Amino acid sequence: MATFVDQVTLHVNAGNGGNGCVSIKREKFKPLAGPDGGNGGNGGDIVLVSDASTTTILDFHRRPHRTSENGGPGMGDFRNGFSSEELELNVPVGTVVKDDEGNVLADMVEPGIRVVVAAGGQGGLGNAALASSKRKAPGFALLGTPGWEGDVYLELKTVADVALVGYPSAGKSSLVAAMSAAKPKIADYPFTTLHPNLGVVQAGETRYTIADVPGLIEGASEGKGLGLEFLRHVERCSALLHVLDCATLEPGRDPLSDLDIILGELAAYPVPEGQIPLLDRPQLIALNKIDVPEARELADFVRPDLEARGYHVFEISTASHEGLQGLSFALAEIVEKARAEAAEVAAAPRIVIRPKAVDETDFRVKVEGGSFGNIYRVLGSKPERWVAQTDFTNEEAIGFLADRLAKLGVEDELFRSGAVAGSTVVIGAANGIIFDWEPTLTSTAELVTAPRGTDPRLNPNERRTNQTRRQRYVELMDAKAAARAELVREKEAGLWMDEADGLTEPDYDAADGAIADSERAAAPAPAPASAPADEGDPA
Repeated sequence: MATFVDQVTLHVNAGNGGNGCVSIKREKFKPLAGPDGGNGGNGGDIVLVSDASTTTILDFHRRPHRTSENGGPGMGDFRNGFSSEELELNVPVGTVVKDDEGNVLADMVEPGIRVVVAAGGQGGLGNAALASSKRKAPGFALLGTPGWEGDVYLELKTVADVALVGYPSAGKSSLVAAMSAAKPKIADYPFTTLHPNLGVVQAGETRYTIADVPGLIEGASEGKGLGLEFLRHVERCSALLHVLDCATLEPGRDPLSDLDIILGELAAYPVPEGQIPLLDRPQLIALNKIDVPEARELADFVRPDLEARGYHVFEISTASHEGLQGLSFALAEIVEKARAEAAEVAAAPRIVIRPKAVDETDFRVKVEGGSFGNIYRVLGSKPERWVAQTDFTNEEAIGFLADRLAKLGVEDELFRSGAVAGSTVVIGAANGIIFDWEPTLTSTAELVTAPRGTDPRLNPNERRTNQTRRQRYVELMDAKAAARAELVREKEAGLWMDEADGLTEPDYDAADGAIADSERAAAPAPAPASAPADEGDPA
């Protein structure tokens, strides 16, 4: 089982917001006293907090899935749903938070930094909050929005003042144990150290931390050995201490060749933008294991060459602690200088407040080609959130969404983008909500009075126009002409006779009644008394 982890993929799922409530207050003498539905509560956020007492992200490796609680739904009698508490996750100081595309979201280099990596969903409004002087009793409420769900990547970079670099078995872990109270694992075989070890050193009034990086070998920057996995822990260090083994028995190795190889690997490692390259930082050299007579002779031999290159060289022994005091004070001096320079650079940045442009919108329309014509995709935080809050089983809620989109200017932008009636409109990225667009020229939702849960604007328009009135008048005249022609045919067939042909009075009345009945059957229903006379109707 892993005991040290410095890279973790964290799967987070923030809580959803609670739905708003649709309710009408009912009392003894007030059966319909108005809407009283409460709002839904917000879902819990997931927050990363840099904690100085936390030293590992191993817990996230073992339990990578983290979920916060959902918000409570609203209730009647103006009772709002509860909002869930945020879920705090402690991470070590020096943790870098990245998204799934590798972009840095936060660099938590100091204790107490808080980063919201997954925002909880927003609670929906109840019908009491949606009521206004023009919409007195809304028959709908807004739904809660879902919380953010996705992956974030945690990368631990050790925060230390001095990094010890060198070949395997050069004595780096022994040096940490000799200069501090740390107790790293020490053995006489290469790659004993499998993860960086931290130690705190007190030199006079200066306290600083040192970290030994697992052994570097030739090709470490290309992935050989363990060096590449831990070179990231050198990025935050102010100074480098090269620990060179003067008592090695491996053929072809000596302190100068070891140093050249390590410098080549450090130069090949790319540091993040804005940081000082590794080789441009202060560097000291410690010639280790001088307690061995042959090692002391080799150290005396190579020291002039190293000093000629401009390095400050110390001959030390972790076994006898020889030379460690001078080395610790030299490192303290470098650390104090680096801290003073960082304090001068780390001035508070100027905060510039820029007002929002007048023509800046909260959305954009993207035209995409499709098999059956263009698709118009509406992208923006407001439209996408409004769609997520809409109950599409309620016609009144759909009308409210149409009013909000029209007021935001979505329809005007669709017109400018070339959309026509019947065009396919998608709100949201990926699998968004798909509509067959029917343009609304005006928004009259506040003037509509209709039963709760309905919207008359969705009903067909049955109002008579002048064209329909003329058409009905022509149909009436055609019906009268057809009735007269039928009577003429009946007379010619001998079914009845007029007075000149000897028709009796009762028979004539019956014939006249037949004509009246025929005309009455063909005539449309009379208009209400308050309606104006139809244009073009006969007097």
